[in-house]
Amino acid sequence: MRHTRRWFINRTLKLGTAGFALSHFSIASKAGQRFTKPNFIIILCDNLGYGDIGCFGSTRHRTPNIDRMAEEGTRFTDFYATSGVCTPSRASLMTGCYPRRVNMHMAKAGRPVLQPVANKGLHPEEVTIAEVLKAQGYATACIGKWHLGDQLPFLPTKQGFDYYLGIPYSDDMTQRPGQNWPPLPLMENEEVIEAPVDRTLLTRRYTEAAIKFIEANKDKPFFIYLPHAMPGSTKAPFASERFRGKSANGPWGDSVEELDWSTGKILKALKELDLDENTLVVWTSDNGAPPRNPPQGLNAPLAGWGYTCAEGGQRVPCIMRWPGRIQAGATCRELCTMMDLLPTFARLAGTHPPKDRIIDGHDVGPLMAGKTGATSPYEAFYYYYMEQLQAVRSGQWKLYLPLEAKWINFRGDSKPFPAELYDLKADISESTNLATKHPDVVKRLLALAEKARKDLGDVGRPGANQRPAGYVNDPTPRIPTK
Repeated sequence: MRHTRRWFINRTLKLGTAGFALSHFSIASKAGQRFTKPNFIIILCDNLGYGDIGCFGSTRHRTPNIDRMAEEGTRFTDFYATSGVCTPSRASLMTGCYPRRVNMHMAKAGRPVLQPVANKGLHPEEVTIAEVLKAQGYATACIGKWHLGDQLPFLPTKQGFDYYLGIPYSDDMTQRPGQNWPPLPLMENEEVIEAPVDRTLLTRRYTEAAIKFIEANKDKPFFIYLPHAMPGSTKAPFASERFRGKSANGPWGDSVEELDWSTGKILKALKELDLDENTLVVWTSDNGAPPRNPPQGLNAPLAGWGYTCAEGGQRVPCIMRWPGRIQAGATCRELCTMMDLLPTFARLAGTHPPKDRIIDGHDVGPLMAGKTGATSPYEAFYYYYMEQLQAVRSGQWKLYLPLEAKWINFRGDSKPFPAELYDLKADISESTNLATKHPDVVKRLLALAEKARKDLGDVGRPGANQRPAGYVNDPTPRIPTK
């Protein structure tokens, strides 16, 4: 029986805090303090590459606040988005599912991401991470780039968020020649308050709004989803005047260094409000840096670029910080993904993920806590490019599937592609194809790929367990209402 989203929310409220799952973590607190439900903050950058911050190897960008966050928390080196582009990966973060599971792997027009005034969006019956936490008494806010549908039924306020401030789609959409799209809007809740928005001020305004929300909700549990618009999809990323022209890597570096400033301001606010030790902060990116000429973002030492199934497209930097709960200065090299945030947060908040549907993510509390012997919960991880399954990883091995035609850079390539097998533990840059040397591994990963095709689908082949996206009949542009 498929229950409605409202049934799940009501059922979760009745469960209360039963089963409050903190067994993986130390729960020691300061003298006189009573442990409460943890706060959660997800800081999600847009198109930021694996090698764009200092603690992941950058020598071009100054990121002292993010680097200090890594010193005080744990770096996750094998953390994956589920797509090389933003709409699908953000759908995964919200739902704990592969994009194909919730039919957000491509736009209705055959593009990889939703465009302005699209009639498609995240289905209102999907249960988001915000709804799971809201049912447990959390104050919830989405501050930043949404990109899961700009029509009213799909907006954050309809998907479990008490408050929304941000842009409803990518900041480059309205800049494309030949398109008759409305100016880029800044929305507050369900109203457009500015159009076009000054994109140079977005990082600063989002940061100020996040801190204001923290201050207003310091006496209750809160969840902030902070999906930044930067470095972004534009060829000339934006930064405020304070950071413009100050980095060693042009506009891209300027925007990265302002994101670092933003992170520092948020962490400072948590400390000043005595919320630091009760707040889990996750810092990551929605996909890898895209190809540019000359290059701006950097995915090194990974191979490839954003918008692809290469490691540089879907493997992203991730830092998790929770003083006293997550080990400081540690590195986790086990495979985990942004799909894991929903089930993990649910358990930490005293509840569980939805039980009336498939959730692809896992509770990775043992990995976060640095438990001895903790390993990845994934038998396999699947790399999709829009609707095409292109690769599968299991353990240290990644297989690029043999394909008669491969979708590349939003279009098909008719030439055949043979199988390619890489040992990611020994060859992070995917430089040595071992397919002919390990036919047994190739065979095993091909079998795993076939499981995904049956379950999630592939080109011209619906999956047995896909769920529908949401649609509206007459989409309207977001225009100022005040």
